Amino acid sequence: MILTVGLGCQRGCDVHTLLALLDGALAEAGIDRQRVSALASMDRKQDEPGLIALAQRLQLPLQCFSAAQLAIYEDCLSHKSAVAFAHTGCHGIAESAALALAEQLSGAPARLLISRRNNAKATFALACAG
Repeated sequence: MILTVGLGCQRGCDVHTLLALLDGALAEAGIDRQRVSALASMDRKQDEPGLIALAQRLQLPLQCFSAAQLAIYEDCLSHKSAVAFAHTGCHGIAESAALALAEQLSGAPARLLISRRNNAKATFALACAG
């Protein structure tokens, strides 16, 4: 089974904030961090230092998707954010990105294993497929 983490964040969100959110959500669900295959976000975040540092720290690839690629998953979202849509053209980056990457890596339909979790600066979701 492929597990993918989707992340959204404010500009300047640091690696420690992202790691705390990721580790907290995985621990709550009883999932070992080593089971995660890859990280995903939106293409507008591909140069975000915190996301890049997180991928390097976890030694995982970071795949970024366009708003059009993420919009396909709108009906699967547990939470649709008007604020996110106004800024990005996507109603939910973390959940959509996690689903998109899980499907891309597995070639099979994906589902959310952990729906949107957030802190003051970032959002997290975990999808699985295969």
